[in-house]
Amino acid sequence: MTSISRRWFHPNVNGVEAERLLLDRGVDGSFLARPSKSTPGCFTLSVRRGSEVTHIKIQNTGDFYDLYGGEKFATLTELVQFYTERNGTLREKNGEIIELKYPLNCADPTSERWFHGHMSGRQAEHLLQEKGKNGSFLVRESRSKPGDFVLSVRCEDKIIHIMIHRANDRVYDIGGGQGFDNLSDLVEHYKHNAMVETSGNVVHLKQPFNATRINAALIDRRVDELHKHSDTKAGFWEEFESLQQQECKHLYSRKEGAKPENKAKNRYKNILPFDHTRVKLSDGDPNTPGSDYINANYIKPSFEDSAAVCRCKTYISTQGCLANTVDDFWRMVGQENAQIIVMTTKEVERGRNKCVRYWPPLNEAKQYGDYNVLNAKETELREYTLRIFVLTKTSDPAFKRKIYHHHFRLWPDHGVPGEPGAVLNFLHEMNECHRAMGESGPVIVHCSAGIGRSGTFIVIDIILDIVRQQGLDCEIDIQRTIQLVRSQRSGMVQTEAQYQFVYLAVRQHIETLTRRMEEEQKNKGQGREYINTLQAAESEGMEPMTPAAGILDSRSASMASLSASSGVYENTVDVYNNSPRTPQPGFQEYDRLVKR
Repeated sequence: MTSISRRWFHPNVNGVEAERLLLDRGVDGSFLARPSKSTPGCFTLSVRRGSEVTHIKIQNTGDFYDLYGGEKFATLTELVQFYTERNGTLREKNGEIIELKYPLNCADPTSERWFHGHMSGRQAEHLLQEKGKNGSFLVRESRSKPGDFVLSVRCEDKIIHIMIHRANDRVYDIGGGQGFDNLSDLVEHYKHNAMVETSGNVVHLKQPFNATRINAALIDRRVDELHKHSDTKAGFWEEFESLQQQECKHLYSRKEGAKPENKAKNRYKNILPFDHTRVKLSDGDPNTPGSDYINANYIKPSFEDSAAVCRCKTYISTQGCLANTVDDFWRMVGQENAQIIVMTTKEVERGRNKCVRYWPPLNEAKQYGDYNVLNAKETELREYTLRIFVLTKTSDPAFKRKIYHHHFRLWPDHGVPGEPGAVLNFLHEMNECHRAMGESGPVIVHCSAGIGRSGTFIVIDIILDIVRQQGLDCEIDIQRTIQLVRSQRSGMVQTEAQYQFVYLAVRQHIETLTRRMEEEQKNKGQGREYINTLQAAESEGMEPMTPAAGILDSRSASMASLSASSGVYENTVDVYNNSPRTPQPGFQEYDRLVKR
């Protein structure tokens, strides 16, 4: 993995300030990136050229970053790295070359997640004692010595505070020894090299105390707090920007996608799968270069420091099909034993093809390489279309499989849906389908690039899985979950709006669960608290919840008996919209349709 600093990003400067910084501190070829003031959510690349500064607009569409045309990238870091390493690629309309030679580093201390800003020592002790564990640490500003910082560490069940000095030459140290250019380098060094107190105690930095970790039942407070500071860049923007700062840690190898034989299989030239998590097609000709390649990555949620094991689904995130990759797509579906496909884009948006149709018309069959696909059923619902395909294999007459194709149609061309109810309903239906079929392969999710909308859907679903399995009193960390999936496919969850949408969707899901659980407790007259209801139900033999009268539709009714033994939340119908929904057929009817 390549390591590159992202300190060229200046989150709090405008165009005039950028020019002053570059002319005062920079040289010819110095550059920085900053948020666009005229187009929120987009960015500007400011470059010093002689005695002048050129400003280049960077577009963030929600699917990718580009310079309003040309090369497209999954992350801002990859865009900057591309044009920095390829001098002569970036040009003005008149052909003049714009060179990115020297990043002008931001003077801000850090936006790492372990940095807690203006926190008191008492607050740090309380947090680390209550929610941390031995080896947990955080960094905060020193209140007694402004300009310096404090490293607070839990060690042998006590809290140690270590002063970090910042010398006049802007070098950071802990009172002697090695100096560092920034806080991130200092912390990274001592994560791998233990400190020793004068008393002889060894101090290890094992895991950062995560400022974005929250109790699921209290997510409404967190969202309200983030909304409250949205105008001061202390809310969603700050959290998302902290996440963006981690991009430099995820510049893994993507060599396979860049090989000549595979370039034509990528929808966007520079949005390529990481090599270490890419899906390898196993049925190709080993003598044909690229026969094992598809632009797709496994997404496997794994939380190593979680107190409880979460059995989350495995996903495959992939791009929308091209005409020359449809056969490969069905090879992947067959190979991975996938039975659910989630499509989150229209085939054409704003006059541009986002995904080639990879299935035949209703009641027709079509051959895709070695696989034959029958479109057995289509059901148009308000939010999405459910299709049921029957997949067979020419070379294996015994191979026959049902594929449930969930096509979400309401995501706007730009931005995010106005409210999360439709997405939550969609995910609820998809999850009931997944639980009904028992053992199956990964859930395949795609949009156009396979990173923006796909990442948003996957992250929401992972969080909902955790809450369903561990109860409302579990801890969730939306930012960390996004970082986890980004380590497996570049650029997942592209925009601040998508990041905020994840929070809003999780909040609405938890509010709905809480309301239904309170209604159930009221009806039973038990007056039991809803916090820890999952554990209480298991320990006291409490019957699984059933939805309130009038909420069940025929599909939900058919699922109730299937999920009765799976936990408190399994039978809760997550009807997030108040408006009536289109009646839906049960899965038993679907079974009859594909067995004809």
